[in-house]
Amino acid sequence: MTDTEIGITADLVRDLLQEQHPDLAGLAIREVAGGWGNQMWRLGDELAVRMQRMHPTPELQLKERRWLPVLAPRLPLPVPTPVRFGEPSERFPKHWTVMTWVPGEPLDHGTISRGAHAADTLAGFLQALHVEAPAEAPIATDRGAHPRNCTGGFENFLRAVVPDDIAADVRAVWDDAVAAQAWEGPPMWVHGDLHPANVVVSDGTLSGIVDFGDMFAGDPAWDLAAAWVLLPTATAARFFDTYAHADEATIRRARGLAAMKSLFLMLMGKNGDQGLPGGKPHWGPLGRAALDRVLKGV
Repeated sequence: MTDTEIGITADLVRDLLQEQHPDLAGLAIREVAGGWGNQMWRLGDELAVRMQRMHPTPELQLKERRWLPVLAPRLPLPVPTPVRFGEPSERFPKHWTVMTWVPGEPLDHGTISRGAHAADTLAGFLQALHVEAPAEAPIATDRGAHPRNCTGGFENFLRAVVPDDIAADVRAVWDDAVAAQAWEGPPMWVHGDLHPANVVVSDGTLSGIVDFGDMFAGDPAWDLAAAWVLLPTATAARFFDTYAHADEATIRRARGLAAMKSLFLMLMGKNGDQGLPGGKPHWGPLGRAALDRVLKGV
């Protein structure tokens, strides 16, 4: 069942609130642009309603409900924290969650002008997040593996979007990541999906991190790729100096994963240019800029 078949509207959101959390039903409701697996609606000034949309199971929302209240208190940037749970009903047979609103503008619609500050801020956030996860923490499903186990996806992206004149250079970065030693430390908490739509900016720097549905316990290189995917040119080295816990092999894996993530952004941009479902035209330039940063190294 798609969101069109369900018909997610402001009226539906208000009706669901009236049924399950009537004390919130009088707040203003505004649709938030973007979102694929979940649709967001602003609720008043301080809350948001996260509606399960394309995801076939509630796993990602349930994961956020379980773990964000555990992680949020020790993170140095605002993150969305669940405050009310919405359960499936006859009106809407999927899960929905009322969460705190993280103010700022998504980076895919904003810019970072204070690069050094953003590098230090991201490094501090990931230092706080990347601690050993408990045994019951979620494990990765479609991400989190060593780059060598992601070669099929990388090759597909490479063929789809990389110009011939840089293909060899991109492949060299990937091959170096594939050859890097695997993560041998304990499984660490990892956000898992740091890209420009999942961070918010204000005053020219990072000001919040959102969408923890893909969080898992594993290799922190998957987050450290953000040094190239999110930060401006020539700030990756400062980021890794401030983060201070990444060895050479981890940085090599992270750079390869950043290449793959950049290609994914470029492919989503291409899909958007072609009018394909889920495509985002404005992601293409973001992906190409990130790929250029990857090729320049730290």
